[in-house]
Parts: sequence; C-alpha cells; structure tokens
Amino acid sequence: MPRLRTVVLVAGAALLARRALRRRIDASPLWPMPALDEPVSGRGRGSTVTLRVVVAERREPAAGVVQLRLEGPGLPAWQPGAHIDLVLPSGAVRQYSLCGDPAERDAYTIATRLIDAEQGGRGGSREVHEQLHVGTEIEIRGPRNRFPLTPAPSYVFVAGGIGITPILPMVRAAEAAGADWRLLYCGRHRATMPFVYEAEKLGRGRTTVVTEHESGLPDLSFLGGLPAETAVYCCGPEGLMDAVGAALSDGRVPALERFSAARTEGGAPFEVELRRTGRTVTVTAGQSVLSAVREAVPGVLYSCRQGFCGTCRQDVLEGEVDHRDELLTDEERAGSMLICVSRCAGERLVLDL
Repeated sequence: MPRLRTVVLVAGAALLARRALRRRIDASPLWPMPALDEPVSGRGRGSTVTLRVVVAERREPAAGVVQLRLEGPGLPAWQPGAHIDLVLPSGAVRQYSLCGDPAERDAYTIATRLIDAEQGGRGGSREVHEQLHVGTEIEIRGPRNRFPLTPAPSYVFVAGGIGITPILPMVRAAEAAGADWRLLYCGRHRATMPFVYEAEKLGRGRTTVVTEHESGLPDLSFLGGLPAETAVYCCGPEGLMDAVGAALSDGRVPALERFSAARTEGGAPFEVELRRTGRTVTVTAGQSVLSAVREAVPGVLYSCRQGFCGTCRQDVLEGEVDHRDELLTDEERAGSMLICVSRCAGERLVLDL
C-alpha cells in the first residue's frame, strides 16, 4: 500500500510539473523559439533525409523540356530559389530547382532540359526524359537553398533558358510582396523557352523576352544605371551570368545560380597525398581530384560530380584548397573539400584518406 501511494504521489507531481511548464511556455514571449536559419551546407535539418515521391504529372512546357510534378506526404517546406536532389533509377544524383508554388505542401515541381553528351550532358537529363513517367516512384533529398530571395524594394531578374526555373517562384514572390520588379528572359527560340507565356502574363509589361533568333543578344546596359537598393538575380548559361556581372556598376555582384557542372580543370598540376592510404597521386591540369584519387582508391564514394551533393567530401590535413563547390559553408571549407570539383591552390594537398 505505501508503494502504491508513492507511485500516485510521483505521478501527480509529474502532472503538476508538466502543467506548470505549459503555463510558462504559453506566457513566454519567446515561445515558440524562433526558427534557426536554414543550413547552407545541406547537412542540417532533414536535408539529407531521403523521401519517396511519385511522378503525378508530366508535361512538356517547351521543346526539349520535361516538367514533372512529384507528389508525396509530408514534404518539407521550401522558399524561392531552393532545389532538390533527384536520385535517378541508375543511382546518379542530379539537382533541379523547384519551380512550383511553395504553398503546395504535398507536391514539388521541377523541369529539366535534355542535354546530349555532345553538349556536355552526363546522362542525367536523358534518364529523366526517358525513364520518369506518370506513376514512377523516385527518391529525393532536400530541399536546400543556396539561392535565397532576400527582401528588397525592387528586383531585376535575368533568366536564360532553363534558368527560368528558380527565377519564376521569385517573380511570383516579388509580385505578391508588392515589390517593384523586372524580368529579362533570354533564349535562342521561343519554342525552347519554358514558361515563357506564364512569365509574360505575370509581368503585365514588366517581362521582356529576348530571343537570339529574332533579336540577337540581349542589351544589358540598363543594369549599369540601377539604384543601389535594387537586387539583381540571374540564372542561366555561364556567358550570360558573366555578362550580367560585367554590366553592373560600382563592383556590384549579382546573386547567381549555376545549373551546369563547375569546371574541375584548369591551373597547374599538383600532388595529393593520401595520408592513411600511403599513396601520392598527381592531378593534371585537365583532371579532377576525384578522378586521380580513384586510380589509387577505387572505392572512394562520389555521386553528382558537380559539387552539390557532398558525397565525395574529404578532410584536408594540409594545403590550400581552391573551392569550386556549391555546398560547403566557410566553416566546413576550412577543413574539408569536395574532391569532385575543387582543386589545390598551391602545389600539394594532404587528404585524410
């Protein structure tokens, strides 16, 4: 009987403590605690969690472009500029910008252009075009956002071809916020430019479409006279992004999103010591560190080869790294590198491998 009385007293005390804590929480101006910043490294808060989704809808919004609506329960929230990792049936991982409505919590929308091998494609876009159909189940990771839309009174958006995919949700957000904005959408032919009708309809005169077939290259001179408070966002081919940066005045730098692989070649050859393996390999000017390392350690893990997914990340024990990835934070770069794209800034690196 005394033992039962003790159990009852302990249970009652616990109940009272929980009620007291709930009253403190409800009365606290700091509760719920403010959300932490989204991790930019892709290694935090569910970014590496793999989710199963199904292709619920497939469309072709332009010649050579496939748009997929991916549905699944409990999809993480996202903001304009975010992308997901698509784990293809072959096991390859590719990154695609989300171009749908962030308010939809049960679906993600992506679009990809078919890029053949002679154009620099590595097979991912072909796999999407040929193997992902309505009803296909597929794995995704993310979303992550390395291209966030920051508050500003006015915006200029510049998109080239498939680069419209992260830009379109930004335009919608700017419109909903009542901000002043302008969109310059460039491409070779209107028939190959996805969402061009939607962009023009949304713009009501604020969207300018320029095609090389009809008008030649776009005139970017207006960028030099933009007010300082105007934020500039650009996604497209390297040449377009370089031109946008050059057209801005006073050393201003646009916010950029690259959708092609980072260049892994260039610069002088260097040596990489694999400390635990006891081998030293030479990386030539036209070779990636990953390629050279795999000759000595064939089992080293990798996936995207674009500096996005982080699979090939290795700890750096010595040497200065020329970071070319789109994933690691400054803190992470202090002691590691993605060997699929990054190189040595000197003559020698030592990896904990």
